[in-house]
Amino acid sequence: MQELPTRRSLRERPAAPDAASGDPGRRAGDGGPLRGVLHAIGVGLSAGLLLITLGLALIVVVLPIAVGGTAYTVLTGSMQPHLPPGTFIVVKPTPAADIRIGDVVTYQLESGRPEVVTHRVVQRTIDATTGEVTLVTQGDANNTPDARPVREVQLRGKVWYAVPYIGWVNNVLNGESRAWIVPLVAGLLLAYAAWMLVAGIRERRRTRAAAAAAAAASEG
Repeated sequence: MQELPTRRSLRERPAAPDAASGDPGRRAGDGGPLRGVLHAIGVGLSAGLLLITLGLALIVVVLPIAVGGTAYTVLTGSMQPHLPPGTFIVVKPTPAADIRIGDVVTYQLESGRPEVVTHRVVQRTIDATTGEVTLVTQGDANNTPDARPVREVQLRGKVWYAVPYIGWVNNVLNGESRAWIVPLVAGLLLAYAAWMLVAGIRERRRTRAAAAAAAAASEG
């Protein structure tokens, strides 16, 4: 007597291929690996942008305030190639007695006036009678020292650090604009961080829900 093949139960049958993807058990509309890759790229770019913004805020705003320094932007080429135009510099208040030959200093052209110059110290003298320190300065790209020695009263300080190309950012943040740009940027950063946190929580919940649904479908 010929035996008929035993019919498989529904549980033993393979899952039908999804019409959209062609893969067994994949839900229609699920982006699969491509969606995960795009999400990871988006998160990486967002995190990078956040770190860059925080770094700029630290360099341009936080550190100068922390040391009582003053931020300037190099506008001329007299200190090339060390400090080309557009370089952002932070000048830290330094007594003239602590300035040495080779230091780069910022000084007022005239005491009490806002116009300043940033040049390197090439000579240092001390008045035997008054003890006042006088500095002779010269731009790295100049052939001769500056015409007039720099007196202590003109000295703004020594260059603490310099960052190429972002000096124009400091120009934007100077004056009255700093009063509203800095709080605005801080608020945007906080909002962005909150959005990233919420988006991450929602994505994890969706992933857990999808995994649970897939497990329930395989058991059914």
